[in-house]
Formats: sequence, structure tokens, C-alpha cells
Amino acid sequence: MEKLQSINPIDGRYRNRTEDLSRYFSEEALINFRIVVECEYFIFLLERLSKKDRRVKPLKKAESSLIRELYLTANKNAFDVKQLEFKGDAGLPATNHDVKAVEYYLKKNFKNSSFRDRLEFFHFGLTSEDVNNIAYSLMIDGGLREILLPEAEKLLKTLKGLALKHAGTPLLARTHGQPAVGTTFGKEFRIFYERLKNQLDAVKKHAIKAKLNGAVGNYNAHISAYPAIDWVSFSGDFLKRLGENTGARLEVNLFTTQIESHDSWVELFDRLRHINSILTGFSQDIWRYVSDELIIQRPVKGEVGSSTMPHKVNPIDFENAEGNFGLANSLFAFFSAKLPVSRLQRDLSDSTVERNIGSAFAYSLIGYRALLKGLEKIEVNSRKSAETLEKNPQIYAEALQTVLRRERVKNPYELLKGLTRGKKPGKTGILKFIRELKTGGGAKKELRDLLSRPYTGLAEKLAKYKL
Repeated sequence: MEKLQSINPIDGRYRNRTEDLSRYFSEEALINFRIVVECEYFIFLLERLSKKDRRVKPLKKAESSLIRELYLTANKNAFDVKQLEFKGDAGLPATNHDVKAVEYYLKKNFKNSSFRDRLEFFHFGLTSEDVNNIAYSLMIDGGLREILLPEAEKLLKTLKGLALKHAGTPLLARTHGQPAVGTTFGKEFRIFYERLKNQLDAVKKHAIKAKLNGAVGNYNAHISAYPAIDWVSFSGDFLKRLGENTGARLEVNLFTTQIESHDSWVELFDRLRHINSILTGFSQDIWRYVSDELIIQRPVKGEVGSSTMPHKVNPIDFENAEGNFGLANSLFAFFSAKLPVSRLQRDLSDSTVERNIGSAFAYSLIGYRALLKGLEKIEVNSRKSAETLEKNPQIYAEALQTVLRRERVKNPYELLKGLTRGKKPGKTGILKFIRELKTGGGAKKELRDLLSRPYTGLAEKLAKYKL
């Protein structure tokens, strides 16, 4: 049952379609990913420092496991961190700072551990943005890889199946909304398959850049404490290790202010926006085919199409997908405009914006799942499609004038234009036109043969091509 008091439909009406994203984009998820970053940094830092400073001992395997157990199994991290942020705890006043609350929480958790003498290396040399940009990058990567991409892959598989199943099913193509020439349903499905596949391939290869270089990106604090450490290499090595441990595709950005520039995020968001735009076009095309009865929707028992018109079977899933893709894209477009912009070395205006990244992912996910639901209920009406083609034989005018050009007939385009533009001569009228042509009998037979079969060119072959 949906949460009726939710302001946002993501967590209300559509909760059952989006709740799996909450483990990546909720406030709880953000806190836990910050803990992941702080813990992994602590482990890696002690490992590296122990090679330069004899006073620093690396963690034992059991100690590292204990630290990781905190973020792998504990489910009350977020509540305790929030307590520290807003109310304080055990003599600590409220931090009113979300990342500092994470640091205090970790120190409190491990104050009786075997490595309690090294707790000040939590958050050592870091600014909050070092933690935040990596945490958000892990969230984006995980939500994309584990949830959004698998749903998009289902759409891709469905489109492939439709392209193959209807490779040869003739369809009247319309340009400018008007009858144009013939194609096949399979070829039109294949177009969207290819467009979606190209974008998904690019998304899968995309690496997210992150920074770990201190207050304004110069390693000031790091180098003041340990000038002999190669902190530039350290940053890249840490992100590589973190990526290996989490499965995330991360790359270091060495040239930043206090914040990572978010350019790699924007590139990814633009790809996702492009995918949503492609699927919006697809949803609109299916809607039109349904309207023209070229695609039939199977009614679901018990469902109501209209509160007053009992006969209605509305294409609501495709409309729902279109609306949610639009919402997602409005957010993605705003992110792309806002996130790369920051005053001087840092302002905080990106912080509240970043908290809405999950909303764009959620609206996209709702769109994917609505589209999949709709596609499960459709059938191509091949009979109606054939009838539509039969009623529009003027579409053969393109083929006829092209053959007549080859035969050196004078002004063939103009002849066919006079016969067909704004008119419906019917097949009888076109056959009469062929009989009266001043050209050889072989060419006339060729033109009559053209009229006897669907005018779909290589559409069927293209629909199946290397699929």
C-alpha cells in the first residue's frame, strides 16, 4: 500500500516501483556511503603511512574486517549519525554538520577497539567534499549499475524481440503525419533498439571522476603533516582500490577546487537524458499506433479505463512513461546546468541539489518500468496494417517515378505528382496510368509487379541485420 502522506509520488504512489533505489539515494544511503569512504580511507591511509612513519601501525586483517563490518551489517548508522548532527551525544554538542557527525560517530564506535590509538586518522587531511564527492559517485555508480541499467537492458531485450518478431510485418510509414511509403514494424522497432543500445554502451563505459585532495585541491593539510608522501599518487591509488572493492568505475581528478567539478556526472546525466528522450519518442509512436488501431492493447481483467466510458482501454503506461521521462529530464538538465558552476573555490549551492539526484534516477526508473508494463500488453494488428497500406496505393508513386527515370521517360516525377499529390487515385487509377505510359512493355510489367507486393524496400532485412 502506498504511503498516503508522502509529498513526493516517488515515495508515495510509485514507492513500489522505486523503493530499491532507496539503498543508493536516501539520506540513510548517503550517510552509509560516507561511512564507506571514511572507513576505506582510514584503512588505506594507515597502510601507506606505516611505510613512512614507524609510529603508525597498519591495521591487522581482523581490524580491517571489524571496520568494514560496521558499514556492511549495521543498519542503525544513519540514526546515530543524525543524533550527533542534531542533538549531540555524551558530552558532544550537536555538530550541525553532517560529515563531521560521521567522523565523530566512527571515533565513538571504535573508542574501545585495538586501534583506538589511531582514531585521529579518521578524516585525516580531508575536507567534507572529499568524502561527499566520492560517496555520491559510489551512489550514482551503484544505482546505475545495479538498478537503472538492468531495467534499461530489459527494454533493449524487449525491443530486440519485437524487431525480430515483426521484421516483415508491413506498416504504412508516415512523414509529417501523412502517408509516405511502406516500412515494417520490425524495422521501426529496430531503430529504437539501436539508438538505445548505442547510448547504453556509452553509459557502461563511462568512468566517474572523484577528488581526494583537501580543502582547495592542493593537498595543503596532507603535505604539512607528511611531506615525504606522494599524495598525488595516493589519491589515484586509493580510488582505484575503492573501485576494486565496490565495483565502481572511478577515476581520479587531480585538478579541482574544494569541490570536484562534476563534469563526469554531467556527461553521464546527459547520456541518461538522451536515453529518456529516445524512449519518449518511442512511447509517443506506440501511443499513435494504438490510436490508429495498428497496435492493440490487451485489456487486463478488472481494470477500468474510464470512470464514465466502460469501453476504454487507454495507453496509460506509455503516457505515464512519457510524463516521468519528462520529469527526469527536467532534473537532469538542471543538474547539467547547475553542478559544474561554483563561485571561486567553493560555494554550497550544489549540496542541496545533489540530494535530488536520486529523484531523476527514480523518475527514469518509473518510466522504464511503465514502458515495460505497457509493452507486455500490446499486439501488432497486422490485419489493420495491411488494410491501411491497401487503402493508400499512392505511396507507390515514389517507386514508379524512380523506375521511369531509369527508363528515360520525360518528367516522371511531375507526371506522378499530377496523378497523386493530394489525391487518392486508387490502385485502379494507377494501373490505368501505367497502361497509358509511353514506354516499353517490360517496364510496364515491372511497374504492375511493384504494385502487387508491399512496398517496404529492405526493411525486413534491416530489422534482422546482425541481430
